[in-house]
This record gives sequence, C-alpha cells and structure tokens, in this order.
Amino acid sequence: MSAMLELRALDAYYGMSQALHGISLSLQRGEAAAILGANGAGKTTMLRAISGMVRTGGEILVAGERVDGRKAEKVARLGVAHVPEGRGTFGRLSVEENLRVGGHGSSRTAMAEGIERAYSYFPRLKERKHQQAGLLSGGEQQMLAISRALMMQPRLLLLDEPSFGLAPLVVSEIFENLRRIRADSGLTVLLIEQSSEHALAFAEYAHVLESGRLMISGSAAEIAGNDAIRAAYLGG
Repeated sequence: MSAMLELRALDAYYGMSQALHGISLSLQRGEAAAILGANGAGKTTMLRAISGMVRTGGEILVAGERVDGRKAEKVARLGVAHVPEGRGTFGRLSVEENLRVGGHGSSRTAMAEGIERAYSYFPRLKERKHQQAGLLSGGEQQMLAISRALMMQPRLLLLDEPSFGLAPLVVSEIFENLRRIRADSGLTVLLIEQSSEHALAFAEYAHVLESGRLMISGSAAEIAGNDAIRAAYLGG
C-alpha cells in the first residue's frame, strides 16, 4: 500500500532563493507527523510546497500520485486540505457560510452532514453559526478554519501553527478535537506547531528542520525524550 504522502528530495524556492534542500520523508495513511524547528527553518514552506503554492524541485506524491508542479486547486481536489497560519477565514461571511464555501461542490446531503459534523466537534460554532467570522474569538476562528478544511472531506490535512496566539485551555480543546477527528475518520495529518509539547503528544512521528534541511526524523516519543535534540533544535 502506498504512503499517503511522500516527499522525495524536495527543494522549494522563492524566486531565486532556495528555502528547502532535498527533503525526503513519508507519511502513511492515518498517521500524524509533526514538523519542528526554529522560526525560518522552512516548516511553512514545506506545507506550501505540498499544496502547490511555491516552486519546487524533486517529487511530491499524494496516495502514490505525483502532485509536484500542479496548481494549488488541483492539489486540493486530490484531498489535500491546508489550514494556514493566521487561519484565513472569510471575515465578512457567517460561520455557516464559511463552512459552505469549504464544502463547495458537495452534494446537498454531504454538505448538511459536513456542517453537522463540524458542529458536533465544535459546538461553539453552532451557537455562532449566523455570526460573522471576523467577530469570533481567535480560538473560534481556528475551530472554524479546521472545520472548513474538513468540509472538503480530505485525505491529508496540513495544519500550520493551530495554537498560535491562543490561550492554553483553547489549545487543549482544539488538540483533543483533532484526536477525535482522526479517530473517527482515519485522517492523515502533517502538523507544524510552535509548542513542541503539544505536537509531540499529538503525533506519532516528528521531523526536525534547520535552515531548510531535514536534520532528524524519528518517533515523537524518541524526540520528546531526547534532551540533546530538544536543547539543540527545539529551545529546551
């Protein structure tokens, strides 16, 4: 059985500047992996490369199908959902309108089921379904961004800093719901997270980047328990 995600000697570029250098890793169906490293290590660039948002070299395969060189919308149609840092909700649309945008192209039944599923994971969204997204709290906007991505019924979810700027209790709630979503759907997740503690508790595997290069890969438990790695790459 092919991996859900494979990166083979992946390079990424912004103009003439190279941001990723020969990244190779794989992620099996249903697994979660965390991408760790300091600011500027290339973590966000990796997600953008997978999503077709930056120029790349090497190969990117989703469920065995090459997607490198494809436009972002075509990558999304293959079941890749990307929740960017900063959430990216449509502030002037209501909560439910945002969800409907996420489910665009779905049947009426699938749309209704997707919305109810989102509300079951994040009941606060149901309470605020007619409210403009721009008026939600930061935590509620993150819940909405995740829910809107799930409306696509993705096979692979890319999450960029889901805890950024949020209170600890809200972060715990979001990660607990992500665990429920994975358990219910078998979703594959590639996660960037500023809190290595949350990331390593959530994921089975972790990959550490430095200056656009993959330095260390291993189980999340191994990396969490290695003081030398934590001190060298994760700030403690």
